[in-house]
Parts: sequence; C-alpha cells; structure tokens
Amino acid sequence: MNIKTNNQGAFTLIEMILAIGIAAIVLIAVNSVFFTALHLRNDTAEMVDAASPVDAAVTFIQRDLACAVTPTNGTSKVLSGGFRAGNNLTSAGVSDPVAVEMFTASGALSENTPWGDVQRVTYELKTPLNSASANGRDLYRTVTRNLLAINTPDITDQLMLSGVESIKFSCYDGAQWDDDWDTTSPTAIYTNLPAAVKVDIKMAGLLNAQPIEIVVPIDSQSRTNMVLTTPAGG
Repeated sequence: MNIKTNNQGAFTLIEMILAIGIAAIVLIAVNSVFFTALHLRNDTAEMVDAASPVDAAVTFIQRDLACAVTPTNGTSKVLSGGFRAGNNLTSAGVSDPVAVEMFTASGALSENTPWGDVQRVTYELKTPLNSASANGRDLYRTVTRNLLAINTPDITDQLMLSGVESIKFSCYDGAQWDDDWDTTSPTAIYTNLPAAVKVDIKMAGLLNAQPIEIVVPIDSQSRTNMVLTTPAGG
C-alpha cells in the first residue's frame, strides 16, 4: 500500500503572527519618520513665510539708506530736503509719527513714473485696522515720487511688515551713535548725512527674541556742508 505524502511547505500560525508583527513594526517606523518629516516641512515653510516679509523690509531699508541723497545748503531743498531720524518726527502728508525721513535715489523709472529717481521716503509704525486681533503694529514705507509737482504730490503707502513692536534708527557721526539726527533744523548740529545708520526692529509677541539689527554704511557725503574756517591773518 503506497501512502502519498505532501511535501509542499506551509507557514505555521506562529510564523504568520511573527510576520504580521514585524510588518506592523516596520509600518509604525515608516509612519513615524513620514510624519516627522511632514512636521519638519511645515515648520520650515512657516519659518520661510515669516522670514520673507522681514527680508523684504530689510532689503528696502538698506537700499533706501545706501542711496540717500546728501542735503544741500540754502533755501532750495526740493530734491534733497535733508535727512531726519529720531522719535516722534512729523512729516508732510504722513499722519503718524515717523522714525526716519530721507531723500533717496532709489526710485525706479518707468513710463508711468516719468519723473526723476529721487524720492522722499519715510518709515513709520501704524496701528493695524483690526487692532483687536493684531499683534504689534504695521511698518509702512511712505513714498513721495513727483517732488517737482505744482500741486500736492501723490503719496504712496507701502505695507512692509506686520507685527512690529518697535523700530529705531541710530546714526553714527564718526565717533558715536546718536538717536536724533536732523539736518533741516535751523539749529542743526549735523548738516550732513551720517557715516552709518543702525536699524533695530523688534517684533511683537516673541519672548526673549533678539531684535533684527542691520548697519548700513553711507558713503555719500557733501563737502559743501562743511564749515570752513579762515586761518588767522588770512
């Protein structure tokens, strides 16, 4: 009597349980890595989105300061009306106190703006329209382009950055930093551009966060603003 045996192998119940357990562990590890990478991507995207307006605002401030036009002596100061920085300055056409006012050659020429590239620029903090839900204030760049207009020139407000607690401009005279600089005052101590300007921007709602600090050297200086002295006997 011949007995046929089945030589085909099969998984036992224990082997199936072990295989399922290993597969579950691998899936859990893959899932953990995937969600960690996803959270990292979201955090990075949020940081990039938050940094983009800051970088844009810093770029505008650096360009305006680097292209500042030197003040001129005399009563005609249409295209170079001086450089002012300090607390609670007032500026024509601007309702809020400004942190700095300058004449700068950073204006872009185009068919819609056929006037020169010299423009009057101010930076000021304004209370947001929805102040109840906003954190901090809005940093605005106010630009006046057509300085030779017969009528009142158009003033453009550009929102640079939101959520700002404070902004401060400090000017370097070659020896020390000064928080107040005004070349337009009749009793002005400084009649020329500062050698450098330091800008400190503090964001609201960030505990123990270091302020954003930039230093912009200003190479443009006017020799006509220097006080000339006559030598004795000359």
